[in-house]
Amino acid sequence: MKKVFFKTFGCRTNIYDTQVMMENLTDFEITENEQNADIIVVNSCTVTNGADTGVRSYINHATKEGKKVIVAGCGAISKGESLFNQKKVFGVMGHSEKSQINTLLKQDTPFYQIGDLTSLDETIVHEYTGKTKAFIKIQEGCNFRCSYCIIPYVRGNARSQDEAKIIEQVQKLALNGYGEFVLTGTNIGSYGKDKGSSLGKLVQRLGAIRGVRRIRLGSIEPVQIDDSFREILSEPWLERHLHVALQHTSERMLELMRRRNNVKRDLELFTELSERGFALGTDFITGHPGESEEIWQEAYATLEKFPLTHLHAFTYSKRDGTPSATMKPEVKGDIAKERLKSIEALIESKNIMFREKNNAIPLNVLVEEFKDDHYIGYDQFFNKVIIQSSRDLLKEWVTIEKYEVKQEGNYAHF
Repeated sequence: MKKVFFKTFGCRTNIYDTQVMMENLTDFEITENEQNADIIVVNSCTVTNGADTGVRSYINHATKEGKKVIVAGCGAISKGESLFNQKKVFGVMGHSEKSQINTLLKQDTPFYQIGDLTSLDETIVHEYTGKTKAFIKIQEGCNFRCSYCIIPYVRGNARSQDEAKIIEQVQKLALNGYGEFVLTGTNIGSYGKDKGSSLGKLVQRLGAIRGVRRIRLGSIEPVQIDDSFREILSEPWLERHLHVALQHTSERMLELMRRRNNVKRDLELFTELSERGFALGTDFITGHPGESEEIWQEAYATLEKFPLTHLHAFTYSKRDGTPSATMKPEVKGDIAKERLKSIEALIESKNIMFREKNNAIPLNVLVEEFKDDHYIGYDQFFNKVIIQSSRDLLKEWVTIEKYEVKQEGNYAHF
């Protein structure tokens, strides 16, 4: 039986998509050892030109090793045709073709099967290879058209998964022992808009399923936090950490980025959520075209006011085919990097202050790995907890009453 290795690039949605492909692979053996594989399926990311370069570099490496390479994921949509025409890959499969992977991989001739950008996965995922938590994709696509982003063009417009199918999936995974669920998608805050429902209503129903101990949400937009979402904020199964995407804290930059959020309302929202005890993360791009020194100084001063604890920030990377790619003036790379460093340092200090302020609150930790004689997991605030114990804690839930706050995480004995 031929062996297949899956190489996953990019976001949590790709982790889910890889699992869907694995579930549909019936006549092959899945291997976690790349060297032993006959076939490598590259679930690619194309969010930046840099991501494309990383994927292409990996494909070149795998091809030189004599592997049969299949490219899937967002890069299949944006770069698949050129890779196929250049004979860099044996096959290309689009998002909608994941359920056909078993048939496609059995083909002896090269294939280019790009599919469509309107369908949704029908596969029910029962297990996550090598994971302690389960990822649930609740929707696909995005109706936003932020000026720097290519994703709507490679994932399609927003469409929601059927609620009954999501509930069935969570029920099955909960029966298989999963207690933590991460809801993911291209733009999960848009869930239900096409079905007369909402993210808040869905999460409320998922939280009621027996065995569900904690629900984590992927990134949501400030404008998507509505009344139904506010109704779940006190639920015990909702992680006390929310990731709300700002992207910038300058009104001028938000306009250039074609964002739908507003700095004044964003700050009011973050203050409200913080006062309810949430740790708060965000996305932020430094060095987008038009970010002058004056704008940057104003944005940084505003960012200092936000009660943030986590940051997923990166320097602007040109993405061909987007409006931002042709905007001027551009910001030099070294300046963008310095700005990135400054906000990373700012939010890191805010995170430590948050943990010190809340260190009387017991931490509920799902232990995910054992490394260097320590167990490592994440608490309800999505902070890393490093535990020393003589017991086998792997994949266990533990409650930590006392711990020491350090820069890289909370340390405890159990």
